[in-house]
Amino acid sequence: MPLTMEPMMSATAPQETLLLREISKADAMACHALSRAVNWPHRAADWEMVIGLGHGVVATLGEEIVATALWWPYGETHATLGMIIVSPAHQGGGIGKRLMQALFEQAQGRSLMLNATAAGEPLYAKLGFVPCGGVQQYQGEALAIAAPVLQAGMSLRLGRPADLALLERLDLQATGLARKPALAVLVACGECIVLERDGQPVGFSILRRFGRGLVIGPVVAMKREDAQTLIAHWLHEQRGQFLRVDIQADSELEDWLTECGLKPSGLVTSMVLGETPDRPGPMRLYALANQALG
Repeated sequence: MPLTMEPMMSATAPQETLLLREISKADAMACHALSRAVNWPHRAADWEMVIGLGHGVVATLGEEIVATALWWPYGETHATLGMIIVSPAHQGGGIGKRLMQALFEQAQGRSLMLNATAAGEPLYAKLGFVPCGGVQQYQGEALAIAAPVLQAGMSLRLGRPADLALLERLDLQATGLARKPALAVLVACGECIVLERDGQPVGFSILRRFGRGLVIGPVVAMKREDAQTLIAHWLHEQRGQFLRVDIQADSELEDWLTECGLKPSGLVTSMVLGETPDRPGPMRLYALANQALG
């Protein structure tokens, strides 16, 4: 259903009508083409996943999708925003602001979080978002590293479908967000491992196919050493594969990831409009599922 229509100037016609409408999975291929135009690595399958989990809008000129913006609700009080793209041919005409206004209307007063590129940060700041952290992307071909050495009482096991409630509980401690639907999809399309100490869960991580290769995330753990164990397992298992991990800027994992052969590739600013969620702990989120979902 159309959301708004108004004339605008474009590079392809003297005057065209810009239409904002709700996004659907049928838009995945066109959204994939748009993300390729701005050098984002997402596959069509990645678009299908994030569209299926959330809500949002596309902006069209004629039959062409020229912009996208999505959001994902986590409970009744918070949401994340992402996949906010404007075609290079149509940037600078106010489309980004209109996309954000549409998301505000859909998100119904929730506190909103996003990860902003340098190009997008000025717009978000004008709309009232304030910095609240950062995310550093690391990627590259995994070197040959040894399997993690587990301390006495520690064990790693494969996650099972029956672990979903456990993952949700640990993730809630780390993020303060109710993310069960997203976790269910991530587990279904990837592989999960659970770290235990004396039989009690102290962290988990998920590996799934994404973009150019594989992505590790989320990574939830009590402490940095546990997060390293959860990441090292996948680096060892996926030697020679192209891997990506998006870490919290205060995770203290940067030097270690560099030693493992991954290289920094883009720092983004975490921003919030409203209240940040209360993160009860003791778990921490060391690596994101991706920069859109958090």
